[in-house]
Amino acid sequence: MDNGTGTEQARKTAEGLAYSSGFGNEHSSEAVPGALPIGRNSPQRAPLGLYAEQLSGTAFTEPRAHNRRSWLYRIRPSAAHPPFTRIDNGGLRGAPFTETVPDPNRLRWDPLPEPPTGTDFLSGLWTLGGNGDATQRVGMAIHLYAANASMTDRVFSDADGELLIVPERGGLLLRTEFGLLRAEPGHMALIPRGVRFRVELLDATARGYVCENYGSPFVLPDLGPIGANGLANARDFMAPVAAYEDVEGPVRVVNKFCGNLWAATYDHSPLDVVAWHGNHVPYVYDMRRFNVIGTISYDHPDPSIFTVLTSPSDTPGLAGVDFVVFAPRWLVGEDTFRPPYFHRNVMSEYMGLIEGAYDAKTAGPGGFVPGGGSLHNMMSAHGPDHETFERASEAELAPRKVDDGLAFMFETRWPVTATPQAMAADHLQTGYDEVWQGLERHFRP
Repeated sequence: MDNGTGTEQARKTAEGLAYSSGFGNEHSSEAVPGALPIGRNSPQRAPLGLYAEQLSGTAFTEPRAHNRRSWLYRIRPSAAHPPFTRIDNGGLRGAPFTETVPDPNRLRWDPLPEPPTGTDFLSGLWTLGGNGDATQRVGMAIHLYAANASMTDRVFSDADGELLIVPERGGLLLRTEFGLLRAEPGHMALIPRGVRFRVELLDATARGYVCENYGSPFVLPDLGPIGANGLANARDFMAPVAAYEDVEGPVRVVNKFCGNLWAATYDHSPLDVVAWHGNHVPYVYDMRRFNVIGTISYDHPDPSIFTVLTSPSDTPGLAGVDFVVFAPRWLVGEDTFRPPYFHRNVMSEYMGLIEGAYDAKTAGPGGFVPGGGSLHNMMSAHGPDHETFERASEAELAPRKVDDGLAFMFETRWPVTATPQAMAADHLQTGYDEVWQGLERHFRP
């Protein structure tokens, strides 16, 4: 259990962290001068007595533009560890999700309940649902987390996919093999497949959302007719600089592999990378820096215009999963119903709320509140609730700044199958369909 001293130390460590900016760049960093080899990746003897090791996030032969790999120069090689053994998964689940059937009904959850004392990020992970198959590296999973303690003497890595972490309450200090990241509410952090990390809390409690992407690594979406600039700017993604732990002693390393958790006790910290270079790296991004593109004439653009990152599939334009943010923006459309329109979609949408309110979801039992979430599977009809429709239909159409909320979506090409624990949860709202009751007939032929 964290008695508060650890949280205070994490806050001090997180203050003034240095970063290297740019998404997809070939970054390089060394915590000790001379630790990074020059002119070659794997010299006969690596500098300073370190071990050279490559971490590949894609196949060796994928096209250069898609290839993800980094070279790490570490105190001990990753191969130096005892066998892993199965441990209990807790609330974490992995694809394929076959214990329940996909549900066409619209679903909404309140925030996770407060966890037991001493719950860290890993113990606090709770799977809502997902799709695909982790063993085939296709699909995604939606997790939530609630924690009140830092991870101590243990480290986590995910062999199944990359983790996109969206804090909603409480800041996180992410100690990764590549260095340190600070992720506060309003930020998102991206931990690539296989990268080991530890989560320390910057506040007494923490809560948020996680998208586990089994498929192709996230990339910035193409801009098409938008041109060279807009949406998420590459320079606003911050990669860590090298920082290492030279720690002897037992460290529990937990690995998620094919949907299950495995653990081994190392005699040293695996966060011992003294220098590195490459493009398979973690990032943190401030979602308030998203350059929103929207209408300056009439009609509401498709929500795809708010895409921050996308995981491409084998079909051009059809993502395995998109990460979409509804950041502060102006509404100026003339003769336009300004909230998102009623629609049915071939994609499936999970929406979460980080702060404030979302302009199309204000009513219903329990409401749509920070920490909560809604799931609208493919072709499930949805849109503004009754109260929002009536208000927006009569509103004066003066320019209005929407800056009182921050919401996001995980949008995926396949239906999301909810886990049994999600369907039986006490915080699953009943009567969600009622928010659309009262949408009366107005037709006057």
